[in-house]
Amino acid sequence: MRHVKNNPKSILFVCLGNICRSPTGEGIFRSYLQQHGADQEIIVDSAGTIGYHQGKPADARMRQTATRHGYDLQSRSRKITPADLESFDLVIAMDRENLQDINHVHAAPTASVKLLSHFLDDQWPTDVPDPYYGGDEGFEYVVDMIAAAVPKIYEHLIGSEDTPNGRDNDS
Repeated sequence: MRHVKNNPKSILFVCLGNICRSPTGEGIFRSYLQQHGADQEIIVDSAGTIGYHQGKPADARMRQTATRHGYDLQSRSRKITPADLESFDLVIAMDRENLQDINHVHAAPTASVKLLSHFLDDQWPTDVPDPYYGGDEGFEYVVDMIAAAVPKIYEHLIGSEDTPNGRDNDS
């Protein structure tokens, strides 16, 4: 979705293929906004750094895990574009490789680009692990990790520019 900056706020979650981690970020963030009556205030989307799964829904295992936790993943995979890095206020990369790939898409993005772990305490790893080739526990872990970060991401997006936990792991 494209919009004029600051009207309304916007966030883009990014992983490799946009079928596991980033659609989960989008779905959990949307749910959080709905629970707090803010779903009309913030544009939420997700994308991947590759276009291999273009147009496909989130991985069935990820959708099942999310549904068990009360989240609905409705997005369709798409590849991030340079325009995304101009139009979104905040771009959340799931891991350092995604962050590096995002920085290759646009040399000087106007969006604030951060790792998801920027919004977590040190008990969590720096990278959100990709559950695609693993078992069910990987999908559960991804949901838990993203859900833990969402409240701080929301606070940051609506006003606080401070690092929520002092981690310095973003661009």
